[in-house]
Amino acid sequence: MLESKIPSGPIEKKWEKARFDMKLVNPANRRKHRVIIVGSGLAGAAAAASLGQQGYNVDCFSFHDSPRRAHSIAAQGGINAAKNYRNDGDSIFRLFYDTVKGGDFRAREANVYRLAEISVNIIDQCVAQGVPFAREYGGLLDTRSFGGVQVSRTFYARGQTGQQLLLGAYQALEEQIAAGTVRMHTRSEMLDLVVVNGRARGIITRNLVTGEIESHCADVVVLGTGGYGNVFYLSTNAKGSNTTAIWRAHRRGALFGNPCFTQIHPTCIPVSNENQSKLTLMSESLRNDGRVWVPKKKGDTRAPGSIPEDERDYYLERRYPSFGNLVPRDVASRNAKEVCDEGRGVGPGGMGVYLDFADAIKRLTEPVVREKYGNLFDMYEEITGENAYKVPMRIFPAVHYTMGGLWVDYQLMSSIPGLFVAGEANFSDHGANRLGASALMQGLADGYFILPYTLPNYIASSSLEKVDTSHPAFAAVKEEVQQRVAKMVNIRGKRTVDSIHKELGKMMWNNCGMARSEAGLRENLARIPELRHEFWTNVNIIGGGEEFNQSLEKAGRVADFLELAELMCLDALQRAESCGGHFRVESQTPDGEALRDDDHFSYVSAWEWQGENADWVLHQEPLAFEHVHLAQRSYK
Repeated sequence: MLESKIPSGPIEKKWEKARFDMKLVNPANRRKHRVIIVGSGLAGAAAAASLGQQGYNVDCFSFHDSPRRAHSIAAQGGINAAKNYRNDGDSIFRLFYDTVKGGDFRAREANVYRLAEISVNIIDQCVAQGVPFAREYGGLLDTRSFGGVQVSRTFYARGQTGQQLLLGAYQALEEQIAAGTVRMHTRSEMLDLVVVNGRARGIITRNLVTGEIESHCADVVVLGTGGYGNVFYLSTNAKGSNTTAIWRAHRRGALFGNPCFTQIHPTCIPVSNENQSKLTLMSESLRNDGRVWVPKKKGDTRAPGSIPEDERDYYLERRYPSFGNLVPRDVASRNAKEVCDEGRGVGPGGMGVYLDFADAIKRLTEPVVREKYGNLFDMYEEITGENAYKVPMRIFPAVHYTMGGLWVDYQLMSSIPGLFVAGEANFSDHGANRLGASALMQGLADGYFILPYTLPNYIASSSLEKVDTSHPAFAAVKEEVQQRVAKMVNIRGKRTVDSIHKELGKMMWNNCGMARSEAGLRENLARIPELRHEFWTNVNIIGGGEEFNQSLEKAGRVADFLELAELMCLDALQRAESCGGHFRVESQTPDGEALRDDDHFSYVSAWEWQGENADWVLHQEPLAFEHVHLAQRSYK
């Protein structure tokens, strides 16, 4: 069942060979084909713009009122590329090596090498679009470092890199909308996938303004709908980010890869109160100049300026002298949790560590620090009321990115023919831990440089029967969606959607978050079905289904989180090892690092849905490491 379709030959020639072997669609025939793209963030907008420019008819769907509101806009710190402008030893192979190692050897080598190879083209593409990357005094593009690497390869636009890259993709998308090759469907949410004779042929959507359920048909469907971190309720994701598109596809037969692989970001503003609905990220780029520390003494509540240097523990610099404050995110997060669990945390409740810029300001001067990070400092002060030029920032880990997603082959096609998945919505490139500044790289690589080859190859290689929305399969799926909506709005129970989501989130954070144990995971697997039953019998959704109804929108997404959460815990329980962000407390080295079990778990977990009351079936895609040899990760 799992055919990864990785080309033969040397790793540095695989993508070139694959492109040459792929079939083409001639320009006159392209306008005969229609492509549906769900999501208009970096992956979706880049794919829609590129395929529209090639001449395909593209329908692009977004539940936002504009593609500019996609969550890609929230990425702050930068985008990786192996340009080696610094001449500091970087290369395509080193980016490949760092990414495989950073993912704790749980990603496909071929996919990761292709990503590193394409990275150099992404920067040229974005500069040509007018993305205002930071530049050095002489005019060359500037770079900085991110966690898990010892070179400077991250291109950035102050703390607004995601926003600027999305504006570049948005301009390319709007050009194709104006040209008539792309039709944009805003305020429209995908609620199900239509499969005809084993192939993805369309989607069912709900118009979020009118409530109308609509059918859309195409030759190919692409999902670029982001990650599912909001299953934890509190995360750095936008509140609208959800799992519905990929989860509905999973229920239609698409395998789900590595669902338990969740990234915890170490540099977030700590939770302030029980009523908080989301968390705010402080860019990892701040760790270039900020130093992380806590008091050496437990329960030390003195102001940071009153704690002498010799009574401070710069614990990352102490434990990891080679990488210091720029260890990967999973390592930094676990260490922050550890010192807080010891009673050395700072701030309300002791759930924080300091990120201190005093040394950087002394070394560089405040105006230079302000120029590099000013908008991030402004954001921090706006939220906390504290001036981080005068006192250290307080940070604590939070759910950020999900490395799991729908399983795809080398061509980014899922196990359902005709269903392609791009960006964070697929599982493909990051293994068990994503290195910082690689999310933007993957989204743009998939959208601009991979799908424009692999999707036409599918069209040219397939005998696609003529299908439209009058096909019985569309009517059947539309009826299912309508019944599901009607069932939800007619429950009329006593609990709010948010109260159920918050309860689920606490269970997931406590037992399937930064640390996972067999006992905690089994507790969740017993409790989640009960909470799901509570939802379907006692939730209260205000309003009806055939109207503008944000309570209903939220409920549909939480219903899917309640199913996904169970699979995440099942996957985490089954993977009885620690790797990257998946930290089983039973599997750790004597000094508390993640301990892999390569003999038993060197594979991708790909789960198959069997139905409402049936167990998932696990398929395994073995992983081979020929170029980056398996070893215990060390950043010391």
